[in-house]
Amino acid sequence: MKRSVFTILLFLLASGAIAQVKKWQKGMLREEFIYDTAAFPSCHSATIAETPGGLVVAFFGGTKERNPDVEIYVSRQMDGKWSAPYSVANGIQAEGPRLPTWNPVLYQIPRGDLLLFYKIGPKPSAWWGMMRSSADHGKTWSEARPLPPGYIGPVKNKPVLLSNGNLFCPSSTEGEGGWKLHFEVTADQGKTWRKVALPDAGKEIGAIQPSILDHGNGRLQLIARSRNRALVTSYSTDNGESWSPLTKTSLPNNNSGTDALSMKDGRDVLVYNHVLPPGNLAKGARTPLNVAVSKDGNTWDAALILEDSPISQYSYPAVIQTADGLLHFVFTWRRQKIRHVVVDPSKLKLKRIENGQWPSLKGYVAPVIAEAKSEEP
Repeated sequence: MKRSVFTILLFLLASGAIAQVKKWQKGMLREEFIYDTAAFPSCHSATIAETPGGLVVAFFGGTKERNPDVEIYVSRQMDGKWSAPYSVANGIQAEGPRLPTWNPVLYQIPRGDLLLFYKIGPKPSAWWGMMRSSADHGKTWSEARPLPPGYIGPVKNKPVLLSNGNLFCPSSTEGEGGWKLHFEVTADQGKTWRKVALPDAGKEIGAIQPSILDHGNGRLQLIARSRNRALVTSYSTDNGESWSPLTKTSLPNNNSGTDALSMKDGRDVLVYNHVLPPGNLAKGARTPLNVAVSKDGNTWDAALILEDSPISQYSYPAVIQTADGLLHFVFTWRRQKIRHVVVDPSKLKLKRIENGQWPSLKGYVAPVIAEAKSEEP
């Protein structure tokens, strides 16, 4: 009897969540998994790029996060279908134990190679940056080469190529000094590097994994994950060479990754878990996964709910806009698969987010029956 009651309760809760989601899926054109089955049981941290040969997705997969068998996998879209994931990087060392790989980031150089940044190390506070390139749209890859000591490349989200030719890589560290944001900059496609620090990084607000919005005329904005129960932001008016102090936005954060970009029509899009953790907790369930749109990077409108379920997690999203104007989202689906969603931004139905509450979910909290376990801090 108890099992029957639980089954009915789970069904009712799931039905309510599905009903909420359907109200927020205008403009979604396609939903699919990158793969159905794979040789590894767990995956996370997807990234996506548009190449002249089609879309390419990368992510890490293995037994579970932090395991030495975790490798970087790539899947290519050809004729509308995704190839089976294939390994392009691992943590096998010439000397010493094998180590896990982490957080790949793809970037397509305009009229150039496809770059792959990733990390190797036992944990985020002790990893280092690696880089490979592909001249044939992800089919084959160059030898792996380490970034200079102290550099890890873009930590989770894609770089932005500025009008002055600088490739700005949003990055961060998680060492003994706390969570700190910084940028790693290259003007020659990764041959040489320099860093740009934030003035108060880690002092009052600890944040990691920033995204960059480009508002034009040298004005940039970062949006980052934090342990302060809110997404945080900072601004630059000189193409990223100096930044304002970090401040909290009105949007909640559950201590999970986000991504953002400036669209071709001048609006900004943000994908994140719109979740305020209970009480004073910094960490909350990674469901639902939401999309918001803004005209100024400050005031946001609710646009989409990509996923919502009593079963978490839907997390670590990435978003790009392809040449045809469509938005492509990829994200972790319950640590079991990578999900891909295509959206027409011109068809989104928007409603203002007020006081940090998602419009149609006031008073509604997505019930979490089973939280997917994660060792990530």
